[in-house]
Amino acid sequence: MKTSDFYYDLPEERIAQSPAEPRDSARLLVYDRATDGIEHRHFYDLPRYLRSGDVLVINNTRVLPARIYGNKTETGARVQFLLHKRLSLTDWEVLARPAKRLKEGSVVRFSPALAAQVLQTGEEGLLNVRFSFEGVFETALAQIGEMPLPPYIKQKPNDPERYQTVYAKQEGSSAAPTAGLHFTPDLLQKLRDMGVQIAEVLLHVGLGTFRPVKVNDVAEHVMHSEYYEISEETCKIVNRAKKEGRRVIAVGTTSVRVLESAAKNQGEVRPTSGETDIFIYPPYTFKIVDALITNFHLPESTLLMLVSALCGREKTLSLYQTAVQEKYRFFSFGDACFFI
Repeated sequence: MKTSDFYYDLPEERIAQSPAEPRDSARLLVYDRATDGIEHRHFYDLPRYLRSGDVLVINNTRVLPARIYGNKTETGARVQFLLHKRLSLTDWEVLARPAKRLKEGSVVRFSPALAAQVLQTGEEGLLNVRFSFEGVFETALAQIGEMPLPPYIKQKPNDPERYQTVYAKQEGSSAAPTAGLHFTPDLLQKLRDMGVQIAEVLLHVGLGTFRPVKVNDVAEHVMHSEYYEISEETCKIVNRAKKEGRRVIAVGTTSVRVLESAAKNQGEVRPTSGETDIFIYPPYTFKIVDALITNFHLPESTLLMLVSALCGREKTLSLYQTAVQEKYRFFSFGDACFFI
């Protein structure tokens, strides 16, 4: 398949610039793969499509204030870092702009309490750097860091927590797992009261998720690895559900990638942690995931390719065309889909 096979035309006014208020008032396109039926709902209608025994798998990562600005000490040149992946207590892989101003040994000062030295330069603006800081790194980062909103969002939300899920726990992401932004504590409790089991996994969202595909042949794209974890408790919940024929529903493409990365064989996952560079695109046989809740994704993105692996490329593009016609809101702060 070619990358261009996953292109669709999106008017700029359909790109959401702010999140829905309240969270669960976002619209929800429901597509039933068995009946080929489409319904147009709101996210607060989700309980009508779930049933007792379903397992809802959520990614509990928390977004870092990962965008920081500093000055190169030698020249005073302004530099932006986007923290991508933690390598040790002091070392990080970062995306630098403009990277051409930096070479091995360069030092960037971000605040009196935080500086970084370039250890190694890589391709496409990636650097390995070592931070020096006073006190706790996260404290120094919180004082100067900004939420790493995507470039197509032109206005910052008044509350930075709107770019966090209500169940975010473990800091480490440089982008939000946006499908989860629609849940509220009340909606989650309503699902639990219905008998829906909620299981947590972790994937720190980084370049693997949002890096654009720059090759013509989809099969030649190499995913950047991201850190993930799936616990023994979550594995027990998922494996029992699969054995009993109950549905495993992934919230977001990141949860899909954790479950499929941890798949030991058809219908079984194993507790594990580490790096995953799994790239899911058509044709792909899902080993664990039965259904998916997700947002509308960028044209030619790996996320759209993952959805196409579940629903079929032509059907996915048709659903997206319908969403454009129905004036759904797209991308990180946009509306959601439920593919049953």
